[in-house]
Amino acid sequence: MDGKARAKSRHGFFSDRRGSTVIEFALLAMPFALLVFAILESCISFAGQEVMANITDDVARQLRTGQLKKANVTEASIKQQICDGMAIIVTGNCLERLQVDLREYPTFADAATASFKIVNGQIVLTQGTNSMPFGVSPGLAETKNMLRVFYKWPVMTDFLAKQMANIDGDTLHFASVTWQNEPFDN
Repeated sequence: MDGKARAKSRHGFFSDRRGSTVIEFALLAMPFALLVFAILESCISFAGQEVMANITDDVARQLRTGQLKKANVTEASIKQQICDGMAIIVTGNCLERLQVDLREYPTFADAATASFKIVNGQIVLTQGTNSMPFGVSPGLAETKNMLRVFYKWPVMTDFLAKQMANIDGDTLHFASVTWQNEPFDN
């Protein structure tokens, strides 16, 4: 390396008068930042979805084993229990963003026809071709039940909202558990 090259390398990035280093950095910095934000946003959203699915399984287990009695189960109590479990990753208005549907079905085949769709930014529950309202009505011992939990996860990075959002600027997280209650005392 000659003297000029060594002097230039010593002064580094800020002394390069040609500007090519600055231009190259500027061209690469924006895509790199976008990629980093996209990865972070996706990872946090995925973690939120997994926490919600685990909490939904826990609530379903308590219902299945009779730890939560039908008389004590309300929409508010189920939502509060789920939000308490999600507090590790969700802050603020969890109860407002959360919707739950818990109901008894005559057979597992009937439960399998339960679905949902998004219409004008609203979640619409369907059973076959009929729409139905959200409700919380757990069954007694040895009945078949389904718990569905919906959470409108906020997209935090504005420039990713268009790509990630699927309901009113948010990403819809969904968890569902179908089971038969154990033969507990009602």
